[in-house]
Amino acid sequence: MPDGWLPQARRAPCPNWDERPPGVAVELLVIHGISLPPGVFGGPWIDDLFQNRLDPEAHPCFRAIAGLRVSSHLLIRRDGELIQYVDLYKRAWHAGVSRFAGRAACNDFAIGIELEGTDEVPYAEIQYRVLAQATQAIRARFPDIGLERIVGHSDIAPGRKTDPGAAFDWEYFHTLIGRVDEGSVLHVG
Repeated sequence: MPDGWLPQARRAPCPNWDERPPGVAVELLVIHGISLPPGVFGGPWIDDLFQNRLDPEAHPCFRAIAGLRVSSHLLIRRDGELIQYVDLYKRAWHAGVSRFAGRAACNDFAIGIELEGTDEVPYAEIQYRVLAQATQAIRARFPDIGLERIVGHSDIAPGRKTDPGAAFDWEYFHTLIGRVDEGSVLHVG
């Protein structure tokens, strides 16, 4: 089996993953939004959450989430840094209770990408470009992920989740994916 780590990502392996069910193909890409504390960018808190070392006393909102065991395959910071926590061939714990096209348990067949941001604050240009490049690399490995299988967390957990929110420009992202698919080079940085 090929290596499930993207060479362009900084590796930060976390313990919150397990094996995908036997015979289940990866065929969904879920885009999330995250900031810790809410609306605050930068800092070690997202890494700490995924590494199970979030200090519940560091911020009042952390008390409710410090004990969660969650992860994502990738995180794209506001400055465009790409961090990978879980091998793409493994199941990360990002979607929770979810459903896509009548099928429950999206973690079984999905890859999760977190964008550092909020539903209301526009995402950074560099985040879109890194997301487009990461999407290209993922789709090259998992060809069952068609454009119609790239969704937001809100699409698979409606009523429970709202991310990546109204601030995420799907039309622009689709334009970038098209450029990448057509073979143009998007330089990061």
